[in-house]
Amino acid sequence: MKEVVPLPAATVTLVRDSARGLEVLMMQRNFQSGFMPGMYLFPGGALDEADASAEMCGLCTGLDDATASGILSMPRGGLAYWVAAIRESFEEAGVLLTYDRSGSLVTLAQAEAAARFSAHRDTLNAGGCEFCALLQQEDLRMAVDRLVYFSHWITPVTAPRRYDTRFFLAAAPENQEPLHDNRETINHLWVNPAVALDRHRGGDFNMRTPTIRTLEQFADYATVDSLMQAMRAQRHIPALLPRIDKGGRRLMPGDAGYEEAATAEGRGSWKV
Repeated sequence: MKEVVPLPAATVTLVRDSARGLEVLMMQRNFQSGFMPGMYLFPGGALDEADASAEMCGLCTGLDDATASGILSMPRGGLAYWVAAIRESFEEAGVLLTYDRSGSLVTLAQAEAAARFSAHRDTLNAGGCEFCALLQQEDLRMAVDRLVYFSHWITPVTAPRRYDTRFFLAAAPENQEPLHDNRETINHLWVNPAVALDRHRGGDFNMRTPTIRTLEQFADYATVDSLMQAMRAQRHIPALLPRIDKGGRRLMPGDAGYEEAATAEGRGSWKV
């Protein structure tokens, strides 16, 4: 079986402090989706060609392509992952991580602004405009300096659709209410990582391995600030490639049987 080349992708995990402790924004995918139907996950998706354009790079604040590429251990083009994470956050969750002309994070507290950006999002998702044009029209700059790169996952080689995904963490901006798009996603909620994991174990909150492992990692932290500090302190972020053994078990690097599964992946379940 010919191996599918993974598409470059980016995911952004939005977090906030609440009376219930640290919470993470989760989106539920459409049950009719061809990729992970019904699963709860974080906003994200494949990179667009425009994400790497000079125009888009020029609309970023706090990070240039050379620095971003160095963080990802790439020769060039790394900043496109930060751009894609911000774009997908707006397209899928309605959360816009940008600065206005004064250098402040965009707020949608006013009804007029909320309605205007909701219309922008609808037009963007319908293919009626490009994200770059929207930013230029509103005189906005992407807050790439607010995103922390913390994880790297690659879909197993036997998957019919594969992604090479960089995971980013960001504190959710105040005065912006997330909203699923009713196309790719049909529900959203803020949830404590430990609660999400308990619900998953109870069978009513379906997630895949990268999401589960991320929440397990986040469950050790009580506040956004402590989590952000810990993720920023990471010095080595390995690429994680799950493998599937001939019995359909999902194995991670270091698990018993992981190396042997390289010869059996074509006969097992591909889902992660």
